Amino acid sequence: MEATGRALVTGASRGIGRAVALELARRGFEVVATMRNRADGLDLVEQAASAGAALRVQEIDVTNPTSIRLPEELTVLVNNAGVEREHPAFESTPMELWRSMFETNVFGLIDVTRQAIPALRRAGGGVLCNVTSSSILAPVPFYAPYRASKAAVSALGESLRAELAPFGIRVLEIMPGPIDTDMLAGSAKAPEAIEDADYQAMAQRYFEGRAAIEGQKTSTVDAANAIVDAILDDEAPLRVACDPMAVALLDGWRAGSDESLMQAMLPTWTG
Repeated sequence: MEATGRALVTGASRGIGRAVALELARRGFEVVATMRNRADGLDLVEQAASAGAALRVQEIDVTNPTSIRLPEELTVLVNNAGVEREHPAFESTPMELWRSMFETNVFGLIDVTRQAIPALRRAGGGVLCNVTSSSILAPVPFYAPYRASKAAVSALGESLRAELAPFGIRVLEIMPGPIDTDMLAGSAKAPEAIEDADYQAMAQRYFEGRAAIEGQKTSTVDAANAIVDAILDDEAPLRVACDPMAVALLDGWRAGSDESLMQAMLPTWTG
């Protein structure tokens, strides 16, 4: 597709969303960068303007339906807004944590997407881009709520790919690995499951393995370049990785069976 028209990005106050909003604007889109607190993105307008790009900031809290107001003209939607919570053992995870995770990562995304589809259809087509996680391809312990929420979005994308194809709307799933964001930095600690004696050894092994990614982080700028390249590439597959680690994981998933990949990874956690 050509880099023209209006693009809306959710969760654009920081991290991947912020970088993607700026890169879309730099490439030629008129960008609406959305976030829960508009003040968090005021400097985005200045950054875009200094590059001669068009960007405006709008408040949208995807968990508050009354705040979701989308432009009538829309060419690209990037569903990036997402949260991550604590990581206790599954049996100790309260339902409140599950509901909180799904409220933003799944139901909020659904609400935005439902409202965006008519605008994309009126435009004669466009791109619906969902940001999930490459972690859904691996048996990561203690991350069931986060991974389940992202896997739900992945399944939604498969259905929407078929449902929206007749209208020229292309569906894209971005599966990031370790991107240098605040969310990644916040995960640089042992999961809360380490406080449970029954899971302490596994949680410790996870934490020690987690340290290995520190030297393999990809900048948000590089990730955003890869994401916008995929948005503009009409031949891009449904699932796209935006960093070397995620590329390797996705390639491995495509080359083998789910079970072989899982069996290769399980000893990492189980000892």
